[in-house]
Amino acid sequence: MVQTKPRFKNFEDYLALGSEDLPEGRHEYVDGSLLELMPEGEENDWIANYLFHLLLLANITQPRLIRPGRCEVAVFGKPRTRFPDLVILDEAHPNLTKRRLTITHEMPAPRLVVEVISSGKKNRDRDLVDKRKQYAERGIPEYWLIEHPEQQRITVLRLATEAYIEHGVFQGEARINSSSFGLLQLTAEQVLKAGD
Repeated sequence: MVQTKPRFKNFEDYLALGSEDLPEGRHEYVDGSLLELMPEGEENDWIANYLFHLLLLANITQPRLIRPGRCEVAVFGKPRTRFPDLVILDEAHPNLTKRRLTITHEMPAPRLVVEVISSGKKNRDRDLVDKRKQYAERGIPEYWLIEHPEQQRITVLRLATEAYIEHGVFQGEARINSSSFGLLQLTAEQVLKAGD
C-alpha cells in the first residue's frame, strides 16, 4: 500500500468530499491519510464478479443494490473505511450515495458484505479477524467469507447482538442458506468453480 500525505483535518472532512475530489483508485482512510489499496488478484476479482452475476440471476434483490468491489463502507477502528469484494446495499442507499458510493455511519448498514479471502496469513487475518470485527461493529447483518482454493467453502456469518456467529458453512453441492435472503438456488460449487 502507498500512503498519501495527511490532508484531512478529520474523518468527517474526508467523508464530505465528492468523488471528483478523491484520488483515482481505491483508498482506505487511516489517521488523516489515504492508503492506496493494491489491485485484487485476478482470481479473487473474478470470483467476486461471478458471484455478482449469480446473484443477479438468483433475483434476490434489485440489481442496482448489488455492488462488486467499488462500494466504500465507513467502519470503526483502523482503517476507517473498507471496500468489500461485494456489497448488497440497503434500499435507501442509491438515493443517499448519489455524490459518492460511500456508506457512512449515518446511513443504514449494507444488508450483506462478501470477502474473497486472499492467501497468506496477513490477508487471512485481515478478513477473518479485523474485517469481521469492523463489519459487526458497523451492524452489517450478514458477512460471507469465500475461501478458495485451499478450503473450497463459503462461510455465512450472521450478526447476533454485537458479534457474528456462524450461520452455515457450505461446500460442494450444498445450497447456500443466507440468514437475510433464505435458501438460495445457488450452490457453493457454482460460486467456487469460478476460480477454477
